Amino acid sequence: MKIHEYQGKELFRKFGVPVPAGMPCFSVDEAVEAARKLGGALWVVKAQIHAGGRGKGGGVKVARSLEEVRAHAGRLLGMRLVTHQTGPEGQLVRRLLVEEGADIAKEYYVGLVVDRVTQRVCLMVSSEGGVDIEEVAAKTPEKIHKTFVDPQTGLTPEEAAQAARAMGMPEPAVPQTGALLCALYRCFWETDASLAEINPLISTGDGRVLALDAKMNFDDNALFRQPEIAAMRDLDEEDPLEVEASKYDLNYIALEGEIGCMVNGAGLAMATMDTIKLFGGSPANFLDVGGGATTEKVTAAFKIMLANPRVRAILVNIFGGIMKCDTIATGVVTAAREVKLSVPLVVRMKGTNEDLGKKILAESGLAIISADNMAEAAEKVVAAVKAGGAR
Repeated sequence: MKIHEYQGKELFRKFGVPVPAGMPCFSVDEAVEAARKLGGALWVVKAQIHAGGRGKGGGVKVARSLEEVRAHAGRLLGMRLVTHQTGPEGQLVRRLLVEEGADIAKEYYVGLVVDRVTQRVCLMVSSEGGVDIEEVAAKTPEKIHKTFVDPQTGLTPEEAAQAARAMGMPEPAVPQTGALLCALYRCFWETDASLAEINPLISTGDGRVLALDAKMNFDDNALFRQPEIAAMRDLDEEDPLEVEASKYDLNYIALEGEIGCMVNGAGLAMATMDTIKLFGGSPANFLDVGGGATTEKVTAAFKIMLANPRVRAILVNIFGGIMKCDTIATGVVTAAREVKLSVPLVVRMKGTNEDLGKKILAESGLAIISADNMAEAAEKVVAAVKAGGAR
């Protein structure tokens, strides 16, 4: 789960990470009032969407008067902000963050992620913070210093100070930078985050160190013990089909292809998508119905897949272990009839009650294309797409 920058900064404040004063706003008038309350003569008006690259995309504006705050807020609210992470369709701006201006002396980068190789949290820092950090990582990876944190000790003050020096922080600022990094690690650890990023972390003209941005993602599987964070979820920023799928405990991720996939098990789902690609097709989604799929879940899965206008065929690939093939077959037949399926459907199932499942499909009277193995299933569904033309 992702949250907005202003929500990330609320968490940062709670754990002692210094951030500029700012207020979230949902209207132009609220933005102007926020600037008035913050005081000063310089403000930053920031579009709040779940995507990076807002600065390059025109979603961050500096205002030197309340009139400029009003003008910027008016232009940003309701616009479709296009960044390298939104795709060409962009993301609708519904919220703003109005923040006090900062005297930026130098920009740095800080990030925390879970490293699967070492099975530890990795602290990444760099002297090259700002909008082009991806280019830095790609072209000069030696400029990114990594610390792999022992989960039993957490990030120690010594490690934090070493990281501060590695990013090129001036020696007088090392103590406060180290304290900030330790606070950020506690925030990451105690909120079950999967990502915490500050880009940029800045040093100011008067010697302070501030998190000028805040990006946080969280482990969905841990949200049951993080109700305050779960309440920050903004459904407007998520794919509507993914939101609908979550209501049925379906693991669904929309993709760009034309073949809908319904599979039980994440590993088999990945292998299914790879096999589709191998035979010249392109998956329209990742969809794992899990080990306890019911007729209701299968029907919901079909409706969600078919709500994507790009889908021109569906491949159901089931291994019956915990999940029995006859249960899936009954669900597939019921779903196909309920949604009045109008695209080719290829089904491959193996495992528990396989013969009974195939009998249910064969006697359904539906035009279901059967396959005995994954390669055959992928080959048949790709051929069906090519033969069927546009949906």
